[in-house]
Amino acid sequence: MADLDAVEARIWSLLDRFRDELEDATIYAMPSLRWPGSGGHDYFAAVQRSAKKVSLYAVAMDTWPDALAASSERLRACRTGKATLSFPTLDDELSAELDAFLTRLYARYRAHHAGPHPE
Repeated sequence: MADLDAVEARIWSLLDRFRDELEDATIYAMPSLRWPGSGGHDYFAAVQRSAKKVSLYAVAMDTWPDALAASSERLRACRTGKATLSFPTLDDELSAELDAFLTRLYARYRAHHAGPHPE
């Protein structure tokens, strides 16, 4: 059986670097990170654990599908819904892919809310 505690901790560790600009929130009782002052479904990421997997909800993935399209087939195969990636396990290689995806997605999400990163 997969160590879902480790999978969940790894996903949150990938999201931690965005906490400087985002605020903790909840959506449907799931912990999430969102742009300060935004509400409703305008969150960057939410994480939910079930009995067999940990799901990462990223609504921005539906808005900017190119962020996922640039990912490997292996990461794209983790897509289980319109804005959901699910992980029963998360090894180093897939974690690196997820990190690169989150970087691309956050750049788009951030630009939408705050404009481009300053040089």
